[in-house]
Amino acid sequence: MSTAIAMAAPAVILGGLLLWLINWYFHEQKSGGSAIQKKSRVSSLPPVPEVPGLPVIGNALQLREGRPHMTFAKLAKKYGPIFSIRVGSKPIVVVNSEDIAKEAMVTRFSSITRKNLSKNLSRAAFDRKMVALCDYGDFHKTAKRHMTHNVVGPNAQKQHRVHRDTLIDDVAKDFHTHVKNHGLQPVNFRDIYSSDIFGLALKEAIGRDVEYIDVEELGRLSRPEILKTLLTDPVEIALQYITLGDYFPFLKWIPQRNFERKIEKMYSRRLAVMKALIKEQTERAASGEEMNNCYLKYLLAEGKTLTEKEITSLVWEVIIESSDTTMITTEWALFELARNQKIQESLYEEIRSICGSDKITEENLCQLPFLDAVFHETLRKYPALPMVPLRYWEKPEEWNPERFLDDKKEYAPNDLYKTMAFGAGKRLCAGALQGVVVGSTTIGRLVQEFEWRLEGREAKDVDIVGIATQKLRPMHAVIRPRNL
Repeated sequence: MSTAIAMAAPAVILGGLLLWLINWYFHEQKSGGSAIQKKSRVSSLPPVPEVPGLPVIGNALQLREGRPHMTFAKLAKKYGPIFSIRVGSKPIVVVNSEDIAKEAMVTRFSSITRKNLSKNLSRAAFDRKMVALCDYGDFHKTAKRHMTHNVVGPNAQKQHRVHRDTLIDDVAKDFHTHVKNHGLQPVNFRDIYSSDIFGLALKEAIGRDVEYIDVEELGRLSRPEILKTLLTDPVEIALQYITLGDYFPFLKWIPQRNFERKIEKMYSRRLAVMKALIKEQTERAASGEEMNNCYLKYLLAEGKTLTEKEITSLVWEVIIESSDTTMITTEWALFELARNQKIQESLYEEIRSICGSDKITEENLCQLPFLDAVFHETLRKYPALPMVPLRYWEKPEEWNPERFLDDKKEYAPNDLYKTMAFGAGKRLCAGALQGVVVGSTTIGRLVQEFEWRLEGREAKDVDIVGIATQKLRPMHAVIRPRNL
């Protein structure tokens, strides 16, 4: 008897919960829906088309493939350039045209005062104490000014030029080393590039690269372990896990202990590593060693206006934003070039016609419109964070850099609104300029020095991870040095 009751108990609980959800849904419908819906009915604005969804969960099942920007592009064919969906209790307005997005984010609502973040994303973002994800206000304006002045602004970029040149040389050298040691065996692009660009991020953030760090709580961590703790784990937590209560408030009471433990473990490990990195640099400075020009040096000088937590989160933000998104875009660009040999050769010929036997440099970028088109076409199809869906391009699923060379619509090389991949208005990504420069120069240099090819099924491997468009499996390409 007791066994039967024990086996039946879960069914009774689930059945009761289901009845409660159904009752809640029809009560909402009868009472006229949410406050947001009621407000929209009295608005003088024309109604936004709504994509029909299911009771309680809304349009959640339509997003189950994990590629929302692709799903939105398909829905746009039926519902137009702007429509709304609902995920659980959250209404979401989707804009599918960069012209409309630019109007919304630049012309009308440039500040976008508040960002509603899920619990996991908020925790991954140091509880929103970073430029990209904090609410618009005094802290955002102050922190963005610090970042622009010391990391990503024009003057700061001039000071960090030597680090970027070193990065490009090191990347090319590492690929030549692979060919020397392994011949025509496929190379894992991500293994090499992510490590090198991580070094650039560390130099800009704390003044130097590191091979290991001694962390009081964790012991000695190697460079790959540092990279995983600071970059890989937070991104995975932020993008691949969902907190039910964020979308279904009536389910907040259900514990997600395993998930919460993962969040806190990630948070504590990252915090411990960041504190160790900062402590090591401050101790070097205290001993009389000159601290190289870096973001940390400036923030410490601003210690009276910033808390320890704010300094830690702002330094971490520079590390992740200077490395992760650039790596994603560069890998996809070389993947597409490797499986589109004619486009790759067109790019190579453009570079050769401008640079000759000299190595491509940042000064050459303004003379290479096809390279610029390759970079922005990659951003269009594989935005690092697909916030704006594929717009009404001709054949939007096709990777075609020529679309950015269309005589009917001119695209200036420095137009960061081409694809809206960097955001817009006062929320424009502070590191957009560096992302374009580093990504474009890397692509140009690697095509200038190597012929890239894919073998077997690699050319069809376009799977992505989470809601980000990072390639699920690292690209393995066969590279052959060119005769320059």
